[in-house]
Amino acid sequence: MNKVAWLFPGQGSQAVGMGVALAAAEPAAQAVLTAADEALGFPLSQLMAEGPEETLKLTEHTQPAILTHSLMVVRAWAERLPAPDFAAGHSLGEYSALVALGALDFAAAVRTVRERGRAMQQAVPVGVGAMAALLNMSQADVEASCAEAAAATGQVVVPANFNGPGQIVIAGHAGAVEAAMEAAKARGCRKAVKLPVSAPFHSPLMGPAQAHMEPFLQGLSFATPRCPLVNNVDALAVSEPEALRDGLRRQIPGAVRWQATLDLLLDQGVTTFLELGPGKVLAGLVKRQAKERGMEVSALSFGAPEDLAQLG
Repeated sequence: MNKVAWLFPGQGSQAVGMGVALAAAEPAAQAVLTAADEALGFPLSQLMAEGPEETLKLTEHTQPAILTHSLMVVRAWAERLPAPDFAAGHSLGEYSALVALGALDFAAAVRTVRERGRAMQQAVPVGVGAMAALLNMSQADVEASCAEAAAATGQVVVPANFNGPGQIVIAGHAGAVEAAMEAAKARGCRKAVKLPVSAPFHSPLMGPAQAHMEPFLQGLSFATPRCPLVNNVDALAVSEPEALRDGLRRQIPGAVRWQATLDLLLDQGVTTFLELGPGKVLAGLVKRQAKERGMEVSALSFGAPEDLAQLG
């Protein structure tokens, strides 16, 4: 049986102009924008439409903007898209997935992710932390490089995002990340790229952000989702409300296990993947991972009116 998964993008997929065409074409999408502005008490819709880019890129703005765009797609096209058997979201995208599945209220979620963005940015002073992508390396070699660098520097550096085969992001103290990049090159890594981010997300250095978010997460009301969510921190399908809350809590300092998430979905018989929101990153990761496993799947991205033509 062919199954469907809805996927929701995370930070990095934002762009000035996001959602503008969709809001103009679909009244339901415009209603989501209006609801976001009301919930936040400032014109997020104007920032999404007009920028400036540097302001949109601030984590406290990026996170609610991406959540809002994803929900614009869901509310506008839910009746036309194949219904999901599973859903998953990359980091921030887990909130989008939970709102889309009816497990979280949109207004509460958009306020929470704005606070999450602030907390993650403030957890580590700018310049103290860093992130880097190590390409075409095994998980074991990345972990060994991080362990070597941590021992040599006395600082924190860990795998933060397992995005796909040969695509692993590390995070931690800036000096330890540099040392891990050198250790990785010594192990044969041909490409190690520092990422243009201002904080070491999904590392133990996010502990203060996790503590800050605790009362906000405790204050959220969760319902049972319409289908299981495959969470980031365990790469397990979960539906129980307290398990959903716990996953959001632990994902702040925990690694994003995206490769394992896609493996689970593929093992469960998912052959149609729909990326809902800005960008096409997740659809690309699906195609690559399925190809490496010798599997044929459909991976489509929906974020603008013209994307509906993909449904035929």
